[in-house]
Amino acid sequence: MTLILASSSVYRRELLQRLQLPFQCHSPDIDERPLPGELPQDMACRLAQEKAERVLRDHPGALVIGSDQVAVCDGQAIGKPGAHEAARAQLQRFSGREVHFHTAVCITDGRRTQQDEVTTLCEFLPLSAAQIEHYLRTEQPYDTAGSAKAEALGIALMARMRSDDPTALIGLPLIAVCRMLRAFGLDPLQPAPSI
Repeated sequence: MTLILASSSVYRRELLQRLQLPFQCHSPDIDERPLPGELPQDMACRLAQEKAERVLRDHPGALVIGSDQVAVCDGQAIGKPGAHEAARAQLQRFSGREVHFHTAVCITDGRRTQQDEVTTLCEFLPLSAAQIEHYLRTEQPYDTAGSAKAEALGIALMARMRSDDPTALIGLPLIAVCRMLRAFGLDPLQPAPSI
């Protein structure tokens, strides 16, 4: 069985490598804009599934993992900033506030589909303009939802966080992934069969 991560994200690739399973990466080409009236967590789930299904079309018979993350502040979805000014605005908005990060994962082989969503609640410290600027210049987190690169210096932005899975905030909830992979007969804790 070929395992494929439907992502071009270096963060998701590094997370999946922790499971020590052989896999390929293929970038899905989908429209990631929200649908009218779509809730942020529903958007994350829909996009995770669309990514997995899109890559599966090009690789029938594979087992494909798709994932997506949406940050939410005051009920509004916050995506990747893309540039310095947008990242600064995001962090100014998050300063001293609670932000929910919805990380969805979908695994499918075309016959069966497993899906889950893990929410991480992050309370940001009150941040000064100088702190935000130092963080942005150091990390340049422009490809990270909400500009919060918690696997690196971004952890210093936080007063506290709460989640059922510490890897969810980085972009791929590995506890959920392991559970789903086992449902497909692929257990990271079992040695690969000898050939």
